[in-house]
Amino acid sequence: MPDGTRLAARLWLPDGGPVPALLESIPYRQRDRTRLRDEGMHPHFAANGYACLRVDMRGSGDSDGVMPDEYTQQEMQDGADVVQWIAEQPWCDGNVGMFGKSWGAFTAFQVAALRPPALKAIVPVMGTDDRWLEDIHFCGGVLAGDNFWWGSIMQLLNAFPPDPESVGDRWREMWKERLDAMTFWPAQWLGHQTKDETWRRGSISEDYGAVDIPVFYIGGWADLYRNTPFRVAEHLAGPVKVLMGPWAHLYPHEAKPRPRVDFVAEATRFWDRWLKGEQNGIDDEPLLRFWLQDSVAPAGFHEERPGRWVEEAAWPSPNVEARELWLNAGTLDAGPAVGPEMSICSPQTFGKAGGDMCSFGLPGDMPTDCRMDVGGALVFRGEPLDEALDILGLPEVRLRVAADQAQAFAVALLIDEAPDGAQTLISRGVCNLMHRNGDTAPKPVVSGEVMDVTVPLHAIGYRIAAGHRIMVQIASTYWPILWPAPRPVTLTLAAGQSALHLPVRAARTDTPRPFPEPSVDHLPGPSARLREGAFERSLSVDLTTDTHAARMFSDGGVFGPVGKMQLETGTAMSDVSDRVYSIRPDDPLRAKATMTQESAFERGEWVARIKTYAEQTASETAFHLIARVECWDGDTLFHKVEWTHDIPRNGM
Repeated sequence: MPDGTRLAARLWLPDGGPVPALLESIPYRQRDRTRLRDEGMHPHFAANGYACLRVDMRGSGDSDGVMPDEYTQQEMQDGADVVQWIAEQPWCDGNVGMFGKSWGAFTAFQVAALRPPALKAIVPVMGTDDRWLEDIHFCGGVLAGDNFWWGSIMQLLNAFPPDPESVGDRWREMWKERLDAMTFWPAQWLGHQTKDETWRRGSISEDYGAVDIPVFYIGGWADLYRNTPFRVAEHLAGPVKVLMGPWAHLYPHEAKPRPRVDFVAEATRFWDRWLKGEQNGIDDEPLLRFWLQDSVAPAGFHEERPGRWVEEAAWPSPNVEARELWLNAGTLDAGPAVGPEMSICSPQTFGKAGGDMCSFGLPGDMPTDCRMDVGGALVFRGEPLDEALDILGLPEVRLRVAADQAQAFAVALLIDEAPDGAQTLISRGVCNLMHRNGDTAPKPVVSGEVMDVTVPLHAIGYRIAAGHRIMVQIASTYWPILWPAPRPVTLTLAAGQSALHLPVRAARTDTPRPFPEPSVDHLPGPSARLREGAFERSLSVDLTTDTHAARMFSDGGVFGPVGKMQLETGTAMSDVSDRVYSIRPDDPLRAKATMTQESAFERGEWVARIKTYAEQTASETAFHLIARVECWDGDTLFHKVEWTHDIPRNGM
């Protein structure tokens, strides 16, 4: 880097050259943690004539420096500097593309907005253009449970040591520098409970005009970032290609639910057009492709989602029109009807059928039968459909609502009810009523005052089968996906004054280009598995205290139940995590989240172990967080730190 900092990277080169180059820059350790995943993509891009560089960000993996937060200005500038460094290498012809999933997608957007001259096109996979609207921190202006548990994951990752085989004898010095600079990110993020500069930083929605190169956005309906592709398709000036499958937070060639798509093949077609200048037909195709999911029985895991590919030339699409259904007295109707007021004070456990906010394709992390939460929401049910109905785009519920507490939010669920009564979640959304006038200055709710608010739901592509009913549920809490308001909230709606707005796609015949299936060798495995993994996802009730707990235990961490693995480098690595969210139905102040983790790296005499613990609770006026990190160099305690944070609630 220009300041002398060295970033670690892994490079794949094709025969011949110079050639265009591809960059993936993320903080997840190219030498071990993402090694197998990287080998499922980068060498295959190289075989197609691209130089590929997988970089560890500053302060991560084997790179120099420290990482004080996600998406810092330094991080973005590093990305731009790496692009220009690549363009100057003798093996590069001066044309560079970027890609990455999740953090890597954010990075691709952010570096593109800096406009390094050599960057010609990007492929962001499952990331966002707006860090306030659509990320792990807040949802509809409400604190997301993911802010704690994903921040706790980063608490662990930020404590990992560099590999002495890469950096030499200075590895302890580098490790100590990182550990001394560490902060507890969930508390850091909780210091910003409104849309301020923290969330504007790195959000290309602040200036869409800054990204003027071709973009190929790839996302999934089971992922968190579902609205971004529609916004970028509408607002970005350069050519925008979109691919949305039924997928969880995974690359499409390893995706769940199926069908899978050969990510290398599809991205290569895009790179060939915009980095090599080949006229390969992409310009003649409809640029937006969506998997329109069929109705299915609810389940916490789907190996496959039946459906079909549909295409649109642009967004907004003339093939999609809004349809309005009114929330009358327990019914959904084409017109409003006079009826009684309806009130609900949801139990604090409402939401236990919701799965995770973002699915990683792990057993039990997708929404289950909404009947599990029966009785906890106002229910509005339509008549059985005479014919199938296709939804594509961003539904919303416009509520005329009153609440009895100064801090309150409203949750809306869009549900597909089958003839047998099973209820499959289609989409959901939330609105913090204190943010009804904007996300920068929360305004307390006046008890009983009627408010007009819009609850935007996650974008979706879904076919509701004939004979099924459309259902809407309105609730005042949604645990553990959302952190509850400080007091139980009663919401009141008058019949015939609120409505569901559905983006309905006209029936048409689509004949999209067939997708090639991913090749098996895109999914390599470890050289050895030293311990089989284990996985538990459960809901339990302590009948002596009426405490309800949602637990996820994984011997394998975020990778699922992979156990302990050994890589071809000789490094053995293991991760064990235990996440518990508990609450009582009658008391939001009994909400508690804990995360316990342990990781190890072993190779010969090099043994490094890291243990972390984190806990979040809240009073009426503040969030309370405690956390600790312990690191061992062999059998010697190398570092220990504890944090305690009390952060005032600001409309949460």
